[in-house]
Amino acid sequence: MNLKKKVMSMTSLAVGMTMMGVLFAGCGGNDAANSNEIKIGANFELTGGVANYGSQALNGIKLAIKQANDAGGVNGKKINLIVADNKSEASEAANATTKLISNDKVKVVLGPATTSNMLATTQIATDNKIPVIAPTGTNPKITVGEDGKVKPFIFRSCFIDPLQGEVMAGFAAKTLNAKTAAIYVDSSSDYSKSLAEVFTKQFEAAGGKVLLQEAFLQKDQDFKSTLTKIKAENPDVIFIPAYYEEVGKIVKQARELGITAPLLGTDGWDDAKLAEIAGAAPLNNTFFSSHYSIQDSDENVKKFIEAYKAEYKQEPSVFAALGYDAGMMLIDAIKRAGSDDPEKIRKALEETKDLQVGTGVITIDKNHDPIKSAVVLEMKDGQKIFKQKINPTKE
Repeated sequence: MNLKKKVMSMTSLAVGMTMMGVLFAGCGGNDAANSNEIKIGANFELTGGVANYGSQALNGIKLAIKQANDAGGVNGKKINLIVADNKSEASEAANATTKLISNDKVKVVLGPATTSNMLATTQIATDNKIPVIAPTGTNPKITVGEDGKVKPFIFRSCFIDPLQGEVMAGFAAKTLNAKTAAIYVDSSSDYSKSLAEVFTKQFEAAGGKVLLQEAFLQKDQDFKSTLTKIKAENPDVIFIPAYYEEVGKIVKQARELGITAPLLGTDGWDDAKLAEIAGAAPLNNTFFSSHYSIQDSDENVKKFIEAYKAEYKQEPSVFAALGYDAGMMLIDAIKRAGSDDPEKIRKALEETKDLQVGTGVITIDKNHDPIKSAVVLEMKDGQKIFKQKINPTKE
């Protein structure tokens, strides 16, 4: 009888201790201060049609994080970057964000790279109150919804489409003295359609006339029929706001058809593979807007370029530079927040001001977009040549 009571008493004690252990373990699991690392998610296009964008943006982010970790971490903690491949598809981008937040318990998500993939993820992040930084998504809808309200948890490290649409329309009208234009748009891309709309508005406001707008789809291979139609209208310039994969083929086929007019583009052109696809000669007399130039005389920009070359044995593309910018924005925000709490990081991101990053200096505006410079680059014999720089007007 006494033995039975003793066994029961010891069993009760063991159960009680187990329950207390579970209780304290649960508290510790929710207390970020007990962790020696800060989990950050990276959701990028590492395979698929725009894998070059995603992999380069990720390289820039990795460099920023490596520098921070090598310097002792952030607020005494090391950053643990958890990477997910969205396969260059919107549905996969949404799935990757869900996995990073729900399964991997990240505090912030960086990426994806493209506008369409970013738009597929913003509501998921907002619902979970996890900040997201878009390194290269330029569509205004990424940070500001259809209702005109700013998405509280969504930020970016690149300028937006209205700026580069305006830059290229102004460049066409003022620098190239173009009076007429044709637009060739990727109708499967929010990025492309948004830029076409802005260019049309700004070019016509400057006194120009858009003669026609034609469309293609991502992954199309033969563009000659539509280019023949555009050639017949004889526009002074042709604006092609799209990504390098299709642009390279369009440029090559346009020149084969005898189209000699200047071809204009945007940051989606800014990739080394463009010259591989189009060829160096066809790209002569083409111009596009971008976020920075390796010919920039800014000493801080040069410092980033040298660090990237030392790490990867190649010059950083614009996507690598913007990935680095996003990483620097995040690291700075965590430092100022003094915490890896997502809400505190969100607030710190909103307060980013005069921060030195890879492409220059940025300040985050009321729409969670950076105030920063843009450049126009010219392709000459397969090389990017700095043409002009457009500085921002701060609010």
